[in-house]
Amino acid sequence: MVHAEARRRGGSSIDLEAPSGEVVHAAVALHKELGPGLLESVYEMILASKLARLGYSVERQRAVDIRYEELSFEAAFRVDLLVAGSLVVEIKSVERLTGAHSKQLLTYLRLLKQPVGLLINFGGETLKEGLRRVVNDYIPSAPPRLRVNQKDL
Repeated sequence: MVHAEARRRGGSSIDLEAPSGEVVHAAVALHKELGPGLLESVYEMILASKLARLGYSVERQRAVDIRYEELSFEAAFRVDLLVAGSLVVEIKSVERLTGAHSKQLLTYLRLLKQPVGLLINFGGETLKEGLRRVVNDYIPSAPPRLRVNQKDL
């Protein structure tokens, strides 16, 4: 378990193993208790409450802005849960996850500049088949002027 003080501060953006594990554990317990088939919002509210009781900072329906060059779109998307300030959790209650669901989470990760997220589908008979860890491994290339070695200048 993560130390309670680290949880209150929001945890580290690098060390997400502990909160990830606790999110999965809480989600599995919730799925066993309630079963599949409820609306996504039910699972979201209860999971957020369970994680908050464990001491994690949890933001529900966190706005995600888009900023590109001089363009700005406020609250273009909403993340279901942001746990410990860094772990993005996207909740679904569908028959089966698709590639579009993973792309949705990856979009949130890139826009929020976060390294990892969990996609949790409460719609299946077991949670194991509806759990995905998505990693944001995109590193934007440096502008050409920064690619030159300093000794060559």
